[in-house]
Amino acid sequence: MSRVTIHDVAAAAAVSIKTVSRVINREPNVRPAVQTRVEAAIRKLGYVPNRAARSLAGARSFVIGAIFDNPNPHYIIAVQRGAMATCRQSGYHLAIEEVNTAKNAAAQMRAMLATARLDGVILSPPVTDCAAVLDALDAKNIPYVRLMPATAKGRSPVIVSDDAAAASQAARHLWDLGHRRIAVIAGPDGHSASALRLAGFRHGIAAAGGDAHQVRVVKGDFTFRSGLAAGHTLLAEKNHPTAIFASNDDMAAGIYSAAAQLGLRIPDDVSVVGYDDSPVAELVWPPLTTVRQPVAEMAAEAARLLIEGRGSDAPHTFELPYKMIMRGSTGAEPRKGR
Repeated sequence: MSRVTIHDVAAAAAVSIKTVSRVINREPNVRPAVQTRVEAAIRKLGYVPNRAARSLAGARSFVIGAIFDNPNPHYIIAVQRGAMATCRQSGYHLAIEEVNTAKNAAAQMRAMLATARLDGVILSPPVTDCAAVLDALDAKNIPYVRLMPATAKGRSPVIVSDDAAAASQAARHLWDLGHRRIAVIAGPDGHSASALRLAGFRHGIAAAGGDAHQVRVVKGDFTFRSGLAAGHTLLAEKNHPTAIFASNDDMAAGIYSAAAQLGLRIPDDVSVVGYDDSPVAELVWPPLTTVRQPVAEMAAEAARLLIEGRGSDAPHTFELPYKMIMRGSTGAEPRKGR
């Protein structure tokens, strides 16, 4: 079967080749009805634009970058999945780059940008708050969209989900089940989500009538191993917490392992709530009650803004909704003597 060409798309949509090119390149002055017709023809025929030829024809590279520094593989996979889906629909490619924000991020960015030609960049936490990364992109006039930033929100369009409100809802859920000995496994200090989720959880306890200062807090780093260690610290105590909120699902899975090693049952002896609704939430038993963070959707929206040339727009915040996912890891506070 011969390869579908731009001529085939133009014929199917009853437009000129130039009009097809304008639609593909997201150029202005294309009537919505015509754009819809061309996009329908592209989908029907399975047309894939030749990126090399398009790059020669204009200033665009048709490559969107996604830069990360995150120990949670599930989060990064979700970012890639969302951004890649949008890029593919628009004939773009996605380039994945890692920057260690703790080790001379400025030098890493200079080396990366010396060889990479990017039309825009998606920044995920904690890179999203790294001034050296933002300065490097600004110096090259590369537009960027940031996911969940905590600082300098006026520097770019940002996409958020309300971490604090979500954690507050998780706290209220545990409180309403009767739990009063409650603990939190927080994330690392350098990650904005850690502080937001901890503050939100404490607010939820206070709003329910509890004492937020009585919530036990143990630090983790968003990894299974840190959740396992924190779980042992908390659950080995005689009067251990009857409920634990983990700031991500990987750490929640670590609590499961610690509970099993200590002979405790979930949720009979301890209830557990996670955050993210990553694949691990349905791999553990019982399935994990957690907060679904729309990571893939946020990345897809970021890619869309960049492809449409809106990464350099006046700063604007786009908020996407979270959702509490009730599964089998939470239950009523254990009866005394159990």
